[in-house]
Amino acid sequence: MFTGFLVGWGMANYFRPRISGATVFFTVELAERGSTLLVDEVGRMRTAVREVMRARPFWIDAWVVLPDHQHCIWTLPEGDADYSARWGAIKHRFSRGLPPGRLRASHKMRREKGIWQRRFWEHHIRNNAELEATISYCRENPVKHGLVEQAQDWPFSSIHRDLP
Repeated sequence: MFTGFLVGWGMANYFRPRISGATVFFTVELAERGSTLLVDEVGRMRTAVREVMRARPFWIDAWVVLPDHQHCIWTLPEGDADYSARWGAIKHRFSRGLPPGRLRASHKMRREKGIWQRRFWEHHIRNNAELEATISYCRENPVKHGLVEQAQDWPFSSIHRDLP
């Protein structure tokens, strides 16, 4: 069964690796850049993640929620490689009860709210040095975006769980 698209037909190829028990870095963005929805509704995001984790466990190595996007690192359980279904469920649970964003015909056709960018960026972590670098990237991202002067001052980060 063909599940991707070929470059040259107007769309990119979105095949993703399926590695059981992988540690994966993600960037997930709202459709409307510049929005503050994720921090305005951070409680809703936390609830959505908790509900999905109960049904389909994974370990959170790092997470930072910014106003219009988020970065996180998950480690999946052995025998499980399905992070896409988890993201779909998190996005769905977060969006439930929110008013729709700007809807295009494709959103209506797929019964989407237009809140999220459809795709997300993922990168499989290959070694401990890469894991430490991506954890640091998550921690420092609020500083990079000018939201705070010190990473520990950003309230929506797993840095508070990890530092004494």
